Amino acid sequence: MSTAVTPFHLSITNEALAELRERLERTRLPSAETVLDTSQGPKLAAMESLRKHWIEHYDWRRCESLLNGFGQFQTEIDGLPIHFLHVRSREANALPLLLTHGWPGSVLEFRKVIEPLVDPVQYGGRAEDAFDVIIPSLPGFGFSGQPTEAGWDIGRIASAWATLMDRLGCKKWGAQGGDWGAAVTLMLGHMAPKGLAGIHLNFVMYQPTQEEMANADADEKAMMASAQNYQQRLSGYAQVQGTRPQAVAYALSDSPMGQAAWIYSLFEDVADCNGDPTSVFSMDEILDDIMLYWLPNASASSARLYWDSMSAMMSGPPPFYPSTMPTGISVFPKEQVRISKRWAEARFKKLVHYKQAPAGGHFAALEQPQEFVDGVRATFRSLRS
Repeated sequence: MSTAVTPFHLSITNEALAELRERLERTRLPSAETVLDTSQGPKLAAMESLRKHWIEHYDWRRCESLLNGFGQFQTEIDGLPIHFLHVRSREANALPLLLTHGWPGSVLEFRKVIEPLVDPVQYGGRAEDAFDVIIPSLPGFGFSGQPTEAGWDIGRIASAWATLMDRLGCKKWGAQGGDWGAAVTLMLGHMAPKGLAGIHLNFVMYQPTQEEMANADADEKAMMASAQNYQQRLSGYAQVQGTRPQAVAYALSDSPMGQAAWIYSLFEDVADCNGDPTSVFSMDEILDDIMLYWLPNASASSARLYWDSMSAMMSGPPPFYPSTMPTGISVFPKEQVRISKRWAEARFKKLVHYKQAPAGGHFAALEQPQEFVDGVRATFRSLRS
């Protein structure tokens, strides 16, 4: 197996873009929802508006140029090509920081925080807050390779990420994640690979104990209610992808609007947007993310992360807690699953930062980039020396 790290230049063919346009123009849309809210999923009018923008105004070459401009690379780990962004700071003592996205995110989830992290002086920070950022695409996502065997769960991904950071020559580094990226980052914290100084999370995978639920204060009760609402009303996609990823993938791989609606529903449900993602994200930002699933035909391979990780969890919960890894946590109010400070302190023995943000949801780095950056800076400020 090669250990080489090679530049990766993205150049989607005109034929692939033309085929996408043809599929969009030939879309057969479903009948309209029978409710006034989004409880049945994305509204027909919203998806038709997205389709019209996709056909008439969206420019993939702009997104392609953005990705190429960041600096893209590829290296083979555990038999799989791993795609990643690597953006270096001009500051000599910048700390390497591994950022991991989840589903339905992508490396572009961090587009608004890359420059503030890399060049803090230009964005209200201090030179000593600088990071070199490394942002890999999860296996089966974006332009990373698609596994041809089962078993790429969060533990295997965490091991691959540790290999990546070692291969890049990172002697001391930090890790950050949300969604499945948080699970991978928590696993890294448990593994404590050489050089990992600490972690930052904007989502925490946990289950309150019976005692915690019985003694919950008002804020914690609201957190429990939110988590229950997610589990009962909003988690259908996770149940499908965790049990029958291949079945749903036939529809998503064949229809760009099917893929779009499957992803749009998450932006709708878990962002701080009152059911209207376009009030928080631009149409282009939403479509950029969707394109990183459509163009590499990653519907099945990305969904299998749920199947692989949930299969692994059937033998018991991941060994996240108690964690002795220095940890910072940023809690965003519209994140469906949130953790209180005292519940966090019971699980993280070295909680170096905890803050509840005034706004924002599941896609924190896109929704509230300054708050996200502030939390990352605060977490690692004491862990650099």
